[in-house]
Amino acid sequence: MLVVSQTNPTNSQTCMAQGGMNAALYEDTTNYHVEDTLISSKNLASKNAVEIFCNNILDEIEFLDSIGMAFSRDGEKIAQRKLGGARNKRACYAKDYTGLRVLHVLFDYANKLQIPFLNNYKLLKFLVDENKIYGAEFLDIKTSEVKTIKAKSVILASGGYSGIFGKHSTNQLSTIGDGILASYNAGAVLSNLEFVQFHPTALKSSSILISESARGEGGYLLNSDNERFVNELLARDVVVKAIHEQLQKGKEVFLDVRHISHILKHVMPQELKLAKLHENIDIASELLPIKPAAHYSMGGVLVDNFARSSIRGLFAVGEASQSNIHGANRLGGNSLSELLVFGKIAVQCAFEYIKSQNFQDIKFENSSNLDVIFSLNGDKNFYKTKDELSDILYNFAGIVKNENSLIKALNFIENIDVHEYKIGDKSTTFNTDLKNFLEFLSQIELSKLYIKSAFFRKESRGSHLRDDFESENVEFDGISIIDKDKIFIHKLID
Repeated sequence: MLVVSQTNPTNSQTCMAQGGMNAALYEDTTNYHVEDTLISSKNLASKNAVEIFCNNILDEIEFLDSIGMAFSRDGEKIAQRKLGGARNKRACYAKDYTGLRVLHVLFDYANKLQIPFLNNYKLLKFLVDENKIYGAEFLDIKTSEVKTIKAKSVILASGGYSGIFGKHSTNQLSTIGDGILASYNAGAVLSNLEFVQFHPTALKSSSILISESARGEGGYLLNSDNERFVNELLARDVVVKAIHEQLQKGKEVFLDVRHISHILKHVMPQELKLAKLHENIDIASELLPIKPAAHYSMGGVLVDNFARSSIRGLFAVGEASQSNIHGANRLGGNSLSELLVFGKIAVQCAFEYIKSQNFQDIKFENSSNLDVIFSLNGDKNFYKTKDELSDILYNFAGIVKNENSLIKALNFIENIDVHEYKIGDKSTTFNTDLKNFLEFLSQIELSKLYIKSAFFRKESRGSHLRDDFESENVEFDGISIIDKDKIFIHKLID
């Protein structure tokens, strides 16, 4: 076993998950968790998959607790809070550092098991022969060398693609779906790429995430007339749409937690620090200007209930996958939980797959030619175009879109000629220009797939809002499939 990571494992996108992870422990039931997840999905989740998820998360919470996860406590019990779309308190949390605490405790546990980690390796492509995985090619970021790592099975946990929205995303800028794109280029089937969830509360000027826990603990959303205009604990797609409508009317929107200032240091210390650091606002006594920002991608590599993709030996979990759990709108608190449940399932199934297969010793030549990138000699700044593309996506293919706006966004992308750019740094040691240019190329290709999927789904459903098709359409009552160059709807049957 080998864990290969583009960054230090404890710096991955999971550390940005703040609010909690859903599990029906005390005041809740698994049936309610299943029902809330299905309702939030807008009829695009598999009941069978959701039941597997909701039933198995209980064991994973118990496991985390047993290895020292620093959950917040309510007496001897794990503390839980209510997040949007949930009928009961369900999210287990560690103040507002939940994802970071999960990463740390699992990383420590992996080190105790002496599982090796290989950091600063960027995925370039998968090695596939006759639809069977044999490993992958990576960029060694330290040396700029292309290196091959052979493997009898691969579990992809590379995150989602909402980072294509750049400064309008709560994600790290490198979260642009390069693992999903590598899977697609290798022949994997993708699904539901049109569904990107915008988080209701990001800092207005920086898109830094302010956790749903702020509303779960009782925070209000106010417009510039000092009016509450939405039930803050409705599903995220509903709250985002309400905020967007206020902004379209020329009003500002604020998060108000002044009335719960006495609990902020205890339950939301990170939010206090983020607001002060990035906006110079003390949320204990001041209103916090917010906006929706791209946060979570529901689409990804299509997998079955065993985390298997359409490529033999390639498994996908978390935001890199489309596991038929989230549908058109992820229920807040389900992301970390899904990753834990299907991460374990993926490992078990990967080992079973290896035992059942015969593997040939196939020779793969390195085919990722980075010399082409080093030799580019255009006069355009790709960082500037990355920012422009982020603006285009947010304004024309973001919260609300239509046929004309999507065409504008796609035209912008298709007019990008990569030969008109160059990377300024020609060195081979920790060349961040090279890494960022590769991410620019992935951003271009993933954005095309996202826009084409959004164009194809001629309806509004969950996080996918179109003002030229404002209602749900039964013709699209199924998941979208991208198989090579074809896009079509597949109706789920449990």
